[in-house]
Amino acid sequence: MKYIKTLFMGLLAITASSCSDFLDHTPDERTEIDTEDKVVSLLIASYPAAAPCWLGEVSSDNLIDNQSPHLPSSSNDKQILSHYNYSHYARFDNELFAFEPASSATFNDYDSPGMVWSEYYASTASVNHALAAIAEMKGADANPAEFSEKLRCAWAEAHLIRAYNHFMLVNLFSKAYKDEEASKQDVGVPYVTEVEDVVSKDYDRSNVAETYKKIGADLEEGLKYVSDFNYTTAPKYHFNVNAAHAFAARYYLFTHQYEKAIEHADAVLTTDSATMQRMVMDYSVFGDCSTSDDYAKAWQHPDRNNNLMLLCTSSLLQRRSWGSRYSVAGPAARGAMMIHNSPLWSGYICPPQAVVSGMLFSSSASDYGFISSKIFEEFEYADKIAGTGFPHIIYRAFTSMNLLLERAEAEIMLGRYEDAKRDLKFYWNSSISSMSPTDYKQFVEGGYLKVMTDAVFESYYSNADNYNCFADWDFTQQLSGSFVVPADAVPLMNCLNDFRRFENVFEGMRFFDIKRWGLPLVHEIGLDSEKVEVEINSDKRAIEVPWEALSAGIEGVRQPVTKDSRSLTIDYNSLRVKSE
Repeated sequence: MKYIKTLFMGLLAITASSCSDFLDHTPDERTEIDTEDKVVSLLIASYPAAAPCWLGEVSSDNLIDNQSPHLPSSSNDKQILSHYNYSHYARFDNELFAFEPASSATFNDYDSPGMVWSEYYASTASVNHALAAIAEMKGADANPAEFSEKLRCAWAEAHLIRAYNHFMLVNLFSKAYKDEEASKQDVGVPYVTEVEDVVSKDYDRSNVAETYKKIGADLEEGLKYVSDFNYTTAPKYHFNVNAAHAFAARYYLFTHQYEKAIEHADAVLTTDSATMQRMVMDYSVFGDCSTSDDYAKAWQHPDRNNNLMLLCTSSLLQRRSWGSRYSVAGPAARGAMMIHNSPLWSGYICPPQAVVSGMLFSSSASDYGFISSKIFEEFEYADKIAGTGFPHIIYRAFTSMNLLLERAEAEIMLGRYEDAKRDLKFYWNSSISSMSPTDYKQFVEGGYLKVMTDAVFESYYSNADNYNCFADWDFTQQLSGSFVVPADAVPLMNCLNDFRRFENVFEGMRFFDIKRWGLPLVHEIGLDSEKVEVEINSDKRAIEVPWEALSAGIEGVRQPVTKDSRSLTIDYNSLRVKSE
């Protein structure tokens, strides 16, 4: 990688990523994008290269501060309060865990707000160049329906990427969507649709309602013309048709358009049990796995029907997720990975394969956290002799298992409780039925795992004393009067909360759920267990934008900032890390 020097142009640095040669050059040096093939090639390299996982995890209830006294993760260990003097992996982790701006981080720091912000906007900038090239070739008012199939597919992909980028940004850096009126009061994120052709440009963050409206417009434009025509190789690394429907289902769920959410989920999953079984995770693939690499490849493999879209990202997530100050340990591990008693399982963790052959480092003397092959690191060497290079993880942007749970939520909110029960039971029971014969014998016939039944909803998930369960969901009304969970839906929502937290551990989506459902959010910090509680409508439920953007004049969520004259130099060699 060479040195890249850029200006912070009002909103972001137009940076290079390891996947994009196009943005490695100044505009005058770039190859002119004047053919369909060049547009397609540009879009291949236009997906965001930063993982949002750590930002979501450290801002949620999935991590604890190991310096704060806590019980061990496993109930098999001595139940005594312990604390461990582990150091933070990076100083900005302390700031994020305390719900403060990551003022010590830059976008040179892996997993920082700055890296995520700049990479998602760099992706958007690249997409906008592709759309501008199409307009130049076909005319600004050309009808995509009249394009060639190749160009029409590219047009759709570009709009879907741009919608997805802003969807992720608004869910990280703004408050949750409430409803069309209430969300006009919350600051959104700049929605960039034009090629940047000036050194400095002012960007308006507008509001959350307007941001979502623009996301919806791009999404619907993409859905009109999406196809798999251009993806003869590696279709799962693009917005293929199934991924587009999964994104639509999530968008419509988050905006409370439940009928549309179900419609798009059905387009992928159907309601036929045999088809659903083929589309969700097949746990039999773990039967022959023995190493972390084996499990990671089985979990992330693009041939898995469960994996609808995968992103290759740069991240140190696996390294920082255990053995450091903040990790999935103690009460967080019990809640996130079901390390507690339940009518569905017995044992210290459940089911073992679903957290992908990880290891819980817990005993009477230590509680390091959990390391999982879900976020297995692939290391790209830049200098094998020095042992330096660039760490990557595969981010599963959309999966069938998540889509199944999102459909269940939409069904709950529409009062279709039997349909929701069907999907929730299928989520759990399909994992059991698809296990390899060896695993089935050990875990099911051995009595560790049990089939989900209707009775579980009426007993376990009706009890507010159980993990991830509530006596009611009245707190949702504090978020939005138009988002109300009926009393008779409480057991189903408790089950959904349990399963979604479990399904998405290490992947960052828990933070989105906490915000959009208005769930309680409290972190205990340090030896004194100082409680930092973030109220439902607090500005601290939005991660503050990086200082680089604040310095350039972007509006902050929490307080106004003054423009200064700082410019930014990106040294991609500084991103090199040791292989271990």
